[in-house]
Amino acid sequence: MLLNNNVTEFILLGLTQEPVKRKIVFAFFFLFYLGTLLGNLLIIITIKTSRALESPMYFFLFYLSLSDTCFSTSIAPRMIVDALLKNNTISFSECMIQVFSFHFFGCLEIFVLILMAVDRYVAICKPLHYISLMSRQVCSVLVAIAWVGACVHSLVQIFLTLSLPFCGPNVIDHYFCDLQPLLKLACADTYVINLLLVSNSGAICTVSFVMLMFSYVIILHSLRNHSAEGRKKALSTCISHIIVVILFFGPCIFIYTRPATTFPMDKMIAVFYTIGTPFVNPLIYTLRNSEVKNAMRKLWSKKLISDDQR
Repeated sequence: MLLNNNVTEFILLGLTQEPVKRKIVFAFFFLFYLGTLLGNLLIIITIKTSRALESPMYFFLFYLSLSDTCFSTSIAPRMIVDALLKNNTISFSECMIQVFSFHFFGCLEIFVLILMAVDRYVAICKPLHYISLMSRQVCSVLVAIAWVGACVHSLVQIFLTLSLPFCGPNVIDHYFCDLQPLLKLACADTYVINLLLVSNSGAICTVSFVMLMFSYVIILHSLRNHSAEGRKKALSTCISHIIVVILFFGPCIFIYTRPATTFPMDKMIAVFYTIGTPFVNPLIYTLRNSEVKNAMRKLWSKKLISDDQR
């Protein structure tokens, strides 16, 4: 419910106000977003069309790429367009939609990363029970729970945002709508909202990161009992996951565990998990994964053969 809300739109300051730097921002992030779309869509298509990638690990990787694509799309297109415009206004309703979609797909990515860690734990530490524990039905239920959990988290963010009264300034010192910069514009005491934000977003990021790192410590420790070849393959997969986890959770924890204070570098740090991570993930999962690369080659070969037959 809106309380004394006289603001119908917000002004996004973006990363910079200097005309030359804005053009650089446009070019740089346009290329990054294009690379994100191409990389993640390629993984999505490859997993859906390849019979060699039907294991639970790739089932979860499909949803990671999907969440990456949607997560980046909730931020990047508007940011790219705003870099070319002088008046970067966003309506109140559009701002709320961005808050919801950003947190929904961001939280979904966190839960999918946890599911991928669970999959690796079962595969490496409980190999005899892997087929029964990680059946397609079980994986589908786990992903459904992840979607519901992400939706609940996003609804909490929207509820907290709509509980704030906006009656004065409407300039957001950021390149997208989020609860933190909106808190600075509220004409009310935001101490309780700050605590709720830390206990929600901050706790999800921190607890998930600790759980993931702890699970990978257990996994890596258990690898000592495997053969050299099996250890090498499992180690390669786990290292890929660990890199993704650190790149995504590091900046998130820095931002969402201290919402009462903001620093000038916050916007640049946010770039790492809103734009950088969705771009890097496909590179990590393709360059370090021979099965995905082989499936992509077969997909490309089939396309070339079909084109020649025409």
